[in-house]
Amino acid sequence: MARIFISATHKSSGKTTLSIGLCAALHAQGLRVQPFKKGPDYIDPLWLGAASARACHNLDFNTMTPDEIIQTVQHYEASADIALIEANKGLYDGMALDGSDSNAAVAKLTRSPVILVVDSRGMTRGVAPLLLGYQAFDPDVHIAGIIFNRVGGARHASKLREAVEHYTDIKVLGAVQNNPEMEIEERHLGLMPSNESSAAATQIARIRDLVAEQVDLSALRAIASEAKTLTPQPPLPQSGRGGERGYSPSPALRERGWGEGLLRIGICQDPAFAFYYPGDLEALQAAGAELVPVNTLKDTALPALDGLFIGGGFPETQMHALAANVSMRESIRNAIENGLPTYAECGGLMYLSRSLVWNGEQVPMVGIIPGDAVMHAKPQGRGYVKLQETADMPWPGGDAHAVINAHEFHYSCLENLTAQGRFAYRMRRGTGIDGQYDGWIYRNLLASYTHMRDTAQCHWARRFVAFIRLKQQGN
Repeated sequence: MARIFISATHKSSGKTTLSIGLCAALHAQGLRVQPFKKGPDYIDPLWLGAASARACHNLDFNTMTPDEIIQTVQHYEASADIALIEANKGLYDGMALDGSDSNAAVAKLTRSPVILVVDSRGMTRGVAPLLLGYQAFDPDVHIAGIIFNRVGGARHASKLREAVEHYTDIKVLGAVQNNPEMEIEERHLGLMPSNESSAAATQIARIRDLVAEQVDLSALRAIASEAKTLTPQPPLPQSGRGGERGYSPSPALRERGWGEGLLRIGICQDPAFAFYYPGDLEALQAAGAELVPVNTLKDTALPALDGLFIGGGFPETQMHALAANVSMRESIRNAIENGLPTYAECGGLMYLSRSLVWNGEQVPMVGIIPGDAVMHAKPQGRGYVKLQETADMPWPGGDAHAVINAHEFHYSCLENLTAQGRFAYRMRRGTGIDGQYDGWIYRNLLASYTHMRDTAQCHWARRFVAFIRLKQQGN
């Protein structure tokens, strides 16, 4: 299977923009391109998925075992011609000192040749010892090619190429000129999500053409074809990713009618809410859900639903439109008050709060959570979190002794809470809602700042579906 790993010497080298361009350029050649992204991330995968016309899947040591990472790559690349894995930060960066969760570790685990992106500003001959150091640091990492980015001109590109070819055995695949047309607007969480930009397709096409002109795609494909075959792994069980479809209830629950028929679960997908892992949506479907799109900006009311999922996003950028859609806010509030099982993450929690405050403005939100979501200039919760479920956790199938690995990244916090809440999670690491707890519970609502990932360590999707079915049975 053709496979490459796109990494960089350091963060903000332009690796994501080049990966977007490579996905789009290879797709334009008629190839089925399967993108992957290392780490917990929603925004970059949205762009990579749009560029390749295939959903991008995350590979994350925090929430996945090494076997799950291999299984995920195997499953999704099986129907593609080439797989492209994009790193986060630098090649050897990670949280663990021994590099066991680094980008290099993913490259080795997936047996992928590495294409290194180098921000070449202010650099000529000095690139040689940099690359030699990267090669020597871990000889098991196969750095097969290099793409220079933000090159100052033809003369600069020539000097860089001469240094690499004289001192190293790494193949230079391209020298991409510094060009403002390559840039994608950024905000506090990174790139602006592609779902918010009406010009996303145009921007992807522009990046595609610039990358195709300046990168040797034939040489890149040749390197990708040298990727070693992965050791066959069993399919991911009961996940909708090649394993058994659906969640098999116990005989006792089956006798009570649990698990029969598809559930209609609304999923808010619009410019305000777009942070969903494709694997999680597949897991919901595998557990017996029909996903019903809901637009919180344009729809006037919820359709007939058995449950509701409001993911993360940027409600602050759409705050006035969300506030103006009074009928939808009232529809969601009434549905939750009447017991509709609802799950909300981060941006979804903000939407369900009493109001949203940003840049000196305050607008009303759904009002089911008795607090105000207040945006701050610095992150209020950022990075990996560890949770333990409390006795109040309403979803079945949990383990109060287990530690759940997940992540959070929010610039808002809940302030002015006027009621004492019940919480589903105790924070063992991270911030959550109040530094100690996360997962606000009200009737059949669970709303948290934490972003979950449906993997072997936490099958939240099947548990949410099980919760919905039990509520339908009057439990």
